[in-house]
Amino acid sequence: MLNVGILVFRFIEELDFIGPFEVLNYVNKIKPHSVRVQLIAKSFEPVQAFNGLRFLPDSKLEDVHALDILVIPGGKGRLAAMHDSSYLTFLTRIFPTCTHVASVCTGAFLLAEAGFLANKIVTTHHAALNELRQYPHVQVVGNTKVIADGKIITSAGVSSGIDLGLFLLETYFDRACAELVANSIEYSIQY
Repeated sequence: MLNVGILVFRFIEELDFIGPFEVLNYVNKIKPHSVRVQLIAKSFEPVQAFNGLRFLPDSKLEDVHALDILVIPGGKGRLAAMHDSSYLTFLTRIFPTCTHVASVCTGAFLLAEAGFLANKIVTTHHAALNELRQYPHVQVVGNTKVIADGKIITSAGVSSGIDLGLFLLETYFDRACAELVANSIEYSIQY
């Protein structure tokens, strides 16, 4: 079973995490018990997302010791999260255990702050491309939905999290699986 964690924090952009959450969980309808997705936060307290959604995390940072895939969404809350030592310590600790670490939208900034984007080709939300270019040794590319560079996978803004989820399904299963999930959720693959 593929073990996926999605890092969540206050004022996260809802679709940034709901998109990959839906896509990665949907594969279980096709291949039962193939993926486990958990929402990981600082505590079990309800998380208030940017547009008002409130939800409960599944796991706390300190309770997660290994993942196959870590997904880091963005949104307005990334401005605080990217400077929060709890998240940066978690990223540094969990990174070596992951086969892939992925970001959606401005979630890339948490990876940049943790030092994982140096010498990588990456993308983020179109409005934040220039901001991300300020990090040394990071090659930022716009006008693309998903970029994979080694174990780092970055995706563009908001709805690109759906494409990221489908890209991960193709990577871990196959293109036919990704296309079946895309068709089932009435979405056209765009990566």
